[in-house]
Amino acid sequence: MLALQGAFREHKWALERLGVSAPLVLKAVDLAAIDALIIPGGESTTIGRLLNVFGLMAPLLARVAAGLPVFGTCAGMVLLAREIEGSAQPRLGVMDVTVRRNAFGRQVDSFEVDLTVSVLGPPPFRGVFIRAPYITRVGPGVEVLASLAEKIVLVRQGRLLAASFHPELTDDLRLHRYFVANVAGLAIPADR
Repeated sequence: MLALQGAFREHKWALERLGVSAPLVLKAVDLAAIDALIIPGGESTTIGRLLNVFGLMAPLLARVAAGLPVFGTCAGMVLLAREIEGSAQPRLGVMDVTVRRNAFGRQVDSFEVDLTVSVLGPPPFRGVFIRAPYITRVGPGVEVLASLAEKIVLVRQGRLLAASFHPELTDDLRLHRYFVANVAGLAIPADR
């Protein structure tokens, strides 16, 4: 769990309810102890700057290049994107997508909506959108998993998963389970 800024505690609680350990990543040395990483929502420019300040950018890029599974939500999606419309902010740039920041409006325009997520099946997944981005372009290796009014809001590229919304703010653990079991290929206790 990248714990520099944002909603990392909520993701940690979701993983712990699945019986999955979620150590916090604050320094480069912490990267050696993890099998997968979640980059939470928050403020993407702040998280990008902090990745550089704390010396995490290069080691994290090396781990991702070596196959580290990563799930980015909201600001995390922005940081994973290769291109960010109208921005040169620091980013990992490892997903072949273009994102538009704050694309659904300001904080006061936040909303919740039921999404059809192909890999989760029914029932719909409740998407919580807070100053959310969406994807305006996907490369050939990117699988679109959910859209909202033709705006792409959930994608997968190999061992990378990115969501415009905040699954950690719901009680539905299916997307966290999908990341751990299907994207990262890690075991979840049978009783979860």
